[in-house]
Amino acid sequence: MAAKALLLLVVAVGVGAGVEAAGAVEFAYDGFGGADLALDGMATVTPAGLLLLTNDTNMSKAHAFRPDPVTFRRPAGAGGAATMSSFSTTFVFAIVSEFLDLSTSGFAFLVAPSTDLSTAMPQQYLGLFNGTDNGDARNRVFAVEFDTVRNPEFADINNNHVGVDVNSLNSSAAEPAGYYDDGTGTFRNLSLISREPMQVWVDYDAATTEVTVAMAPVRSPRPKRPLLSTRIDLSKVIADTAYVGFSSASSIVLVKHYVLGWSFSLGGAAPALDYAKLPKLPRIGPKPRSKALTIALPIATTAAVLAAVAIGFLLLRRRLRYAELREDWELEFGPHRFAYKDLYDATGGFKDKRLLGAGGFGRVYKGVLPGSGTAVAVKRVSHESRQGMKEFVAEVVSIGRLRHRNLVQLLGYCRRKGELLLVYDYIPNGSLDKYLHCRDDKPVLDWAQRLHIIKGVAAGLLYMHEDWEKVVIHRDIKASNVLVDGEMNGRLGDFGLARLYDHGADPQTTHVVGTMGYLAPELVRTGKATTLSDVFAFGAFLLEVACGRRPIEEDDVDGNAAVDEDHFVLVDWVLGHWRNGSITSVVDAKLGSDYDAVEADLVLRLGLACLHPSPAARPSMRQVTQYLDGSAPLPELPATYVTFSTLAGTETYQPLFFDSWSVRRSTAAMSVATMSDIGLSGGR
Repeated sequence: MAAKALLLLVVAVGVGAGVEAAGAVEFAYDGFGGADLALDGMATVTPAGLLLLTNDTNMSKAHAFRPDPVTFRRPAGAGGAATMSSFSTTFVFAIVSEFLDLSTSGFAFLVAPSTDLSTAMPQQYLGLFNGTDNGDARNRVFAVEFDTVRNPEFADINNNHVGVDVNSLNSSAAEPAGYYDDGTGTFRNLSLISREPMQVWVDYDAATTEVTVAMAPVRSPRPKRPLLSTRIDLSKVIADTAYVGFSSASSIVLVKHYVLGWSFSLGGAAPALDYAKLPKLPRIGPKPRSKALTIALPIATTAAVLAAVAIGFLLLRRRLRYAELREDWELEFGPHRFAYKDLYDATGGFKDKRLLGAGGFGRVYKGVLPGSGTAVAVKRVSHESRQGMKEFVAEVVSIGRLRHRNLVQLLGYCRRKGELLLVYDYIPNGSLDKYLHCRDDKPVLDWAQRLHIIKGVAAGLLYMHEDWEKVVIHRDIKASNVLVDGEMNGRLGDFGLARLYDHGADPQTTHVVGTMGYLAPELVRTGKATTLSDVFAFGAFLLEVACGRRPIEEDDVDGNAAVDEDHFVLVDWVLGHWRNGSITSVVDAKLGSDYDAVEADLVLRLGLACLHPSPAARPSMRQVTQYLDGSAPLPELPATYVTFSTLAGTETYQPLFFDSWSVRRSTAAMSVATMSDIGLSGGR
């Protein structure tokens, strides 16, 4: 009998090997071939034995659990309470992104009361929670997240961090990803999206309630000093029986999350993984050319002189077709630079049938990148001047690091002769102005959708102005630069292009960059853009969305609302109705009476507040978001409120205002140096 009992305690650690006896649980997977796991979403086990969580599918989520629940509380003696068990786990993972410096949301190890996470959301929610239950103590979820996107709404510390989560993605403790060198004590950063496998150790000591997390490159010993350590009484969080596993989510950048091996133990140290048995990651990038082909090609070329001449001619034509402009200073921006050939192939040679929009500043094409199949929008920007190009490319690369669900992602650039090519996310629903200004094939947006888009654009601007590491000024906010994604979220695009115009301008000439109707008076006067000039344009955007009318129109429906008899000015029209106590009567007639009058009143009065001619009187974007979500009351407008166009009649403002209008009258597009009329808003 003693021998049989001893045999029951022997564990052969291998693929899927495990033991459960008297409440003890221990298992180890050195690869997942033939493993019995509970998988859902995009999760799968590859033929090589890798646990692949999210794949190249956009906006997906995935979960992989040990199918048997773990009993985390040990039964006590008569009259006593069950006690929480300690546990330990270790795993090896790798995050493989299509782009070396870009990633989507990360993944997490978790302990959950159920394997059903069907209500959880992808993207920043990591497949764990959604916008309603995030932070709900009833979740009873403990997780360790490995996140590659900084989400301000969760107070993330950066875009490469490890966090301990309890029922919420607002981490209880978080640190930048990395480890402490045992020899020197120096902290060494680890890039989660480096495509290199790395190992993690997570331990919970029930006696001290201490959670520790450590990580290191694969095959390195466990660091003596953990990456983070925090005290959390998990007996109040984890259910008596719960499931252990992984959760992952993706967004718009093509990313694969792999787990190569995993072990777990209840009440003791997790079994060590056998590195020799772990499956290999798939090769990244094109396969190397075979030696046979390398030798045969020059021999064949030498043997056939005429063929060589013909091939040489074709290669010359090909080189000219795909020629790029590269300078030494661009080496530091290499990962953000696309090959012109890839963009040429992606757009079918920039064929007209791929054209999304065109204007004075360039043309935009839809493309599908070869290999990955990623849909992108490619903007060809004419730019003969080299003045300031280095500074502008540095700015493009910097802006490409912006990550927010309400901003269109700028993926990178390419330079060729007299043009610059900018590569963006492709948003299939196109621009907001196509919905507001009545194209027959676009449905009418209801009030709830309009308010949702307004709040999204406000959140994106707040991120650009205050929540990112640098201040980014958009300089051309309008409905045609707001794209509508598949979930009817508003996503602001075309930021940063104003800087290109500045760099290429004649330094002896003053240019005003923007669109008439959205230009703040101080911007027309000085040419200097600020966050408050962005707020002015956002105010015009608010009225445009609420009223379904452009800030300036040729057809005047209300005689007192025009600068002259030919032009309708939206802000003056709304202001007149506000003074008459009938401000909500300006709401888009296409909505009929189907809108929330209180919300409409708030949006319209907030638009007027943002459009104040004095910058100091306008709210900041943080105040704007507080007014929109109801966390702060919107101050009343002063009875003496006047708009810029009203001031245009004074002796001080009249020359300035009408000089800018004369520029507009000389063009058919009502714009001054307008860059974004063509942009990503052109039908994407």
